[in-house]
Amino acid sequence: MSREIKRSEPTDSEVILGILNGSKDVLERLYKAYFPMILQLVVMNNGTEDEAKDVFQESVIVLYDKVQSGNFELSSKLKTFIYSVCRRLWLKRLNYKSRNSGSIQDYEETLPVEEDIEQHEEKDRLFKQMETALVHLGEPCRTIIEDYYINNKSMQEICVKFGYTNADNAKNQKYKCLQRLKKIFFSDSK
Repeated sequence: MSREIKRSEPTDSEVILGILNGSKDVLERLYKAYFPMILQLVVMNNGTEDEAKDVFQESVIVLYDKVQSGNFELSSKLKTFIYSVCRRLWLKRLNYKSRNSGSIQDYEETLPVEEDIEQHEEKDRLFKQMETALVHLGEPCRTIIEDYYINNKSMQEICVKFGYTNADNAKNQKYKCLQRLKKIFFSDSK
C-alpha cells in the first residue's frame, strides 16, 4: 500500500497553457506553490500578509496579461519570474511608503533576489525529500512523527492513541522512528 506524493507545483508549461485555456486549477496550484515564498519576502521586509497577497495577485495579473498577449517568452524559471515581479512591485510599494520616512536604498540591500530564490529552492527540495522519506517510513512511525511534529500532539496523547503503557515508551518509539527517518532521508539524498 504505497502512497504517492501529489505534486502541487505546476510545471512552467502547465501554467502557461493553463492561463491560455482559462484554467482556475492552474492558478490555484500556482498560488499554493509560490505564495509562501512571496509571503516570506514581504513579511521579512516590513510588510504584512495582506500586502503580500496584494503583491502576489498583481504579479499573477502581470503574468496573465503577458501570456494572453501571445508574445510571452519565458527566459527563466517561472518561479524566478514571479519572484522578481513581486520583488519589483514590493520595492515600488516600499518606495511609496518611504517618501515620508526613509530611502528605498535602505531596502535594496535587504532583498537579494538570487540568494532568496536559491534558499527557497533548496528548502523546497528538502521538504519534498522529507515527504518521500515519510512515505517510505511506514506505519506506525509515520503517524507518530506527524502527530508529534506536525499536529503538535503530546507524548501522552500519542501514548493513548497507540496503546503504549506510558509516555516514556511512546517517547522511545518516537526516537527509534526518528532514527529510521534520518536513515531514509539521508540515504535518499546521496
